[in-house]
Amino acid sequence: MSIAAYKTTIRESESPRQIERRIIARITAGLSRHAEAYDGAESATARSMIMAEGLMSDLLDNQKLWNELRFDLASPENALPAELRAGLISLAFWVDRQTSTVLGGSAGVGALVRINSSVAAGLAGQAPEGAVA
Repeated sequence: MSIAAYKTTIRESESPRQIERRIIARITAGLSRHAEAYDGAESATARSMIMAEGLMSDLLDNQKLWNELRFDLASPENALPAELRAGLISLAFWVDRQTSTVLGGSAGVGALVRINSSVAAGLAGQAPEGAVA
């Protein structure tokens, strides 16, 4: 099966919500691989090495995803309730600032993982970990 046919099959068999959840889960898995080592690193050199081992690419992918989500959420055609859209747009701005902080050498990858995991759980119709029903 060609890549184009595979993508068409996915678009036809998954809802936009499922596609978003799958993309967030993939990016979050990449961030998770590096989070503990990066956030616990005691030197700038150690953090730079972790960035070079793939964390930078994962961070940029996550930032791009959240920028796309923010653009979609701001669209007048977006059908989500206004309050939810506003909250997610605020979260997208936070992710952008947090990503810049991490790219600048500070800890904080774990916080990005937790946010993405909570959003992915919500897209899957699950309560995020630690949520009270």
